[in-house]
Amino acid sequence: MPQGKIKVKTKVPDVVKQKLKKKKGVAFTRRANAPIQPKKAKLQETQKIKQMLSKAVNKSVEEDIRARAQEGEINFSKAQNAVAKHNRNTKGKPAE
Repeated sequence: MPQGKIKVKTKVPDVVKQKLKKKKGVAFTRRANAPIQPKKAKLQETQKIKQMLSKAVNKSVEEDIRARAQEGEINFSKAQNAVAKHNRNTKGKPAE
């Protein structure tokens, strides 16, 4: 024997049924004239900018170092001068 009352199923009103049906559908629509851009293009663009920036920085640093190397005379000690002079003299002569 069942205890208690038997539950009676209620019907959902027609207005609520229509609202539930309207909610279902495509979750997100995108206009054809505003497509979602791929991430890869942005990543490639940033990589190109980084590469160009590093090239520019390296080039300017290299030019700066070259300018510093050429502007000042190098002061050698007496021994270093003697070795440099010896190397200059032996370059033109054939090996014995």
